[in-house]
Amino acid sequence: MPALLIAIIAIALFFDFLNGFHDASNIVATVISSRAMSPRNALIMTAAAELAGPFLFGVAVATTIGSEVVDPAAITSAVIVAALSSAILWNLFTWYFGLPSSTSHALIGGLVGAVAAGSGLETLNLQGLEKVLIALFVSPILGLLLGFLVLKLIYFLARGAAPGINVLFRRGQLLTSLALALSHGTNDAQKTMGIIAMAMVTTGYTSTFHVPWWVIAISAAAISLGTVMGGWRLIETLGGKFYKIRPVHAFGSQLTSAGIILGAALLGGPVSTTQVVSSSIMGAGSADRLSKVRWTVARDIAVAWVLTIPVAALMAAGFYLVVARFLG
Repeated sequence: MPALLIAIIAIALFFDFLNGFHDASNIVATVISSRAMSPRNALIMTAAAELAGPFLFGVAVATTIGSEVVDPAAITSAVIVAALSSAILWNLFTWYFGLPSSTSHALIGGLVGAVAAGSGLETLNLQGLEKVLIALFVSPILGLLLGFLVLKLIYFLARGAAPGINVLFRRGQLLTSLALALSHGTNDAQKTMGIIAMAMVTTGYTSTFHVPWWVIAISAAAISLGTVMGGWRLIETLGGKFYKIRPVHAFGSQLTSAGIILGAALLGGPVSTTQVVSSSIMGAGSADRLSKVRWTVARDIAVAWVLTIPVAALMAAGFYLVVARFLG
């Protein structure tokens, strides 16, 4: 295995680790804030589910990231390193300030910026990029709408129930949070798999794009390790700053998020777990009343979402100019 490929795999796995660390809050914030599980148990269960997810539901997202966004001929080792570097830097920045931004947006923006700097905008695959952008931008809207509708349906079905039904919603989160963790591992770990598979082609290690089992294993392990380490700044944002989350909100938002993320993964659409979970939480809270949600917090997060792709693209273009010269 070429030394350059080993270095790229190491960078990709660090990005994957940060993805799990950054996105741990998305999976466990509601189950912790509603007191359905302890933080330690929630993180351990989530990490185990994320390790299993990619093996259970295929690698359609990895194929989309690795072969449909840009012209494969334009992918070089410098492009991959620059894209990963910009995504890592943006993730660290947003983690430090407690902003649950999208690692998916950061990676896509990084790829677009690095390829554009190296080969020009004409090497972008507009059809594949359109598929990715639709998945990224439509999914949070679905999260908001379905989160609202699911909560309304739960309220309708549970009308007249005794307060003890909250016990059911707490226990039900064991299943919904497990499903959410499986969907996150399935969708997000595959982004790293796609990057590593691209690097294997560009360095000449393989002649065609495919994702071997060992790439699935190390990518799933890296995101699981990041999840266990947790991201407590972001858990606080998602778990309490929108509104006081009760068991019914946690159950409904987890059920909504898991369905959207897993459905997108099976279709090959790389969605943002951060966006989907955040919007589902807001949708669930809106089902009580619109004023229940602190929309100023949602506004700050939305600004981070809007900035992520262009900022990551610009950073990646700058990184590319440096890395390309270094690698010759």
